[in-house]
Amino acid sequence: MLTVEWSSEFGWERPHIKPFQNLSLHPGSSVLHYAVEVFDKEELLECIQQLVKLDQEWVPYSTSASLYIRPTFIGTEPSLGVKKPTKALLFVILSPVGPYFSSGTFNPVSLWAHPKYVRAWKGGTGDCKMGGNYGSSLFAQCEAMDNGCQQVLWLYGENNQITEVGTMNLFLYWINEDGEEELVTPPLDGIILPGVTRQSILDLALKWTIHIPTMENGPKLASRILDKLNNIQYGREESDWTIIVS
Repeated sequence: MLTVEWSSEFGWERPHIKPFQNLSLHPGSSVLHYAVEVFDKEELLECIQQLVKLDQEWVPYSTSASLYIRPTFIGTEPSLGVKKPTKALLFVILSPVGPYFSSGTFNPVSLWAHPKYVRAWKGGTGDCKMGGNYGSSLFAQCEAMDNGCQQVLWLYGENNQITEVGTMNLFLYWINEDGEEELVTPPLDGIILPGVTRQSILDLALKWTIHIPTMENGPKLASRILDKLNNIQYGREESDWTIIVS
């Protein structure tokens, strides 16, 4: 794992790569009381590359699995009080993972929607990958499972606008009022997380200049997108999106 301490007085300290171990935190650390926590920080990318290089044998030898990289940035201010922390810790852990859903990589999942639950709202932190956003969604997720569904379809506003699915961005196929086929995803208006997969799909759709499919042949495009992203991810195809570690 990789750890780097930060303070308002000294800035970033020297990074350390060490064996996986528990963290030692002051009981008053701000992350424990006020959810001062974010994911996917871009700082120290070179250090993360070195960590992956050292742990490269943990990368699964399978195209149905991958090595998950979780950078986390937490406030470690050792005092109570709602304020900006003066101390923080960036740490990165790695883990081999299989498909996100037990049903498989490309099998449909069941969705449950109810307007009484809202994932994010204007002026909030829904467009940021913060720990508090996930903890507050667990109750709705449990109710979805109680109703026989795998994920929550999040709604927002008086018109119950569709926003996201679970912790993921959403794309819809439809034919608009002019009879045109469209691939639609909610705009980045402050409540939508700007996901990497979301942007990758948009970039591919623009590059291919393809006709947007209807629901009847939509899976053909979805399969094409999945195959393309997998080929890039597993090194079968060169891309500017990838970084060669070893």
